[in-house]
Amino acid sequence: MRKGIHPEDYRMVAFKDMSNDDVFLTKSTAEAKETIEVDGVEYPLIKLEISRTSHPYYTGKMKLVDTAGRIDKFKNKYAKFKKEVPAQAQPEVKVEVKAEEEE
Repeated sequence: MRKGIHPEDYRMVAFKDMSNDDVFLTKSTAEAKETIEVDGVEYPLIKLEISRTSHPYYTGKMKLVDTAGRIDKFKNKYAKFKKEVPAQAQPEVKVEVKAEEEE
């Protein structure tokens, strides 16, 4: 392996799945602003929206996880770009009938 390209400051970090409150510990270099106490020891806390304990692929259960209201945020964000389509008026159709002259 090449030297000097890998981080040196690995430490134990707690990752918390916010959808089911599962907490697991692993080594990471991720920066954390919050801490959590696990088994009497304080660890930096990284919050996750979905993890192996709540993902449908691993659990075999299909459930909608929309903790941040992503669909509503999307609709609100792009609602200002929606074009108003006026009701289509029926186009006037003029039909001219010419009668053939008899001789």
